[in-house]
Amino acid sequence: MPLLEAAGIKKVFGKLTALDGAALTVGENEFHGLIGPNGSGKSTLMKCIAGAEVPTQGKVSFVNTDITAFTPTERARAGMSLKFQITSVLPTLTLYDNILLALQAQCSLLDLVFSRTRGLLHDQVMTMLTQFRLADRAFDAAAALSHGQQQWLEIAMALAGKPKLLLLDEPTGGMSLEERRVTGELLQPIKQHCSLVIVEHDLDFIRDICDRLTVIDQGKVLASGTVSEIQANKSVQEIYLRRA
Repeated sequence: MPLLEAAGIKKVFGKLTALDGAALTVGENEFHGLIGPNGSGKSTLMKCIAGAEVPTQGKVSFVNTDITAFTPTERARAGMSLKFQITSVLPTLTLYDNILLALQAQCSLLDLVFSRTRGLLHDQVMTMLTQFRLADRAFDAAAALSHGQQQWLEIAMALAGKPKLLLLDEPTGGMSLEERRVTGELLQPIKQHCSLVIVEHDLDFIRDICDRLTVIDQGKVLASGTVSEIQANKSVQEIYLRRA
């Protein structure tokens, strides 16, 4: 049974049809990449899955539940987490406090009122910072990090709630080649407990970390399959040559 299934997704903005019957199926512990030319509808599909946009038509199911009408908050409670392309860490706070706040969002109001969480969550904060190679910067302001490190911090924050599915929209945008390589290494361990849907323009990066790819062109799914199947697909090759 799929973890996530989006079927017949149509999204219309005025006279523009951004998605026209798009579909996506993601299994448990699967890394699934969304690729396609600029303006093809990748990010719109991601937003329809996350609840940032409501589909004009179609259905989104998550863990065998119809979540099409769920708010983003309800989707998060169901086990879905999203990181958009633009970094949204709290720059004046330390890395430690950014992670702590993300963890505290999962705590009860009673525990927060009585300030029980900081000490209880310390080990979890440091474990997450260590996992993303940021422990030595724990008490630096997030603004002092490089762009790539800020992206890693935000991914760590998105994983704080232990989601079943993480949605990433162009996480390597603006990164150096070395930061992209490290990002791939940092993401691999989460496959043990979390599926991933990632929109990415760096085809080498997405090919190296993903199990399956879905190609979108002009709001429709052109192809879906394993990395090798997509690489051999003549229609996919043609759209990238045409848009190059």
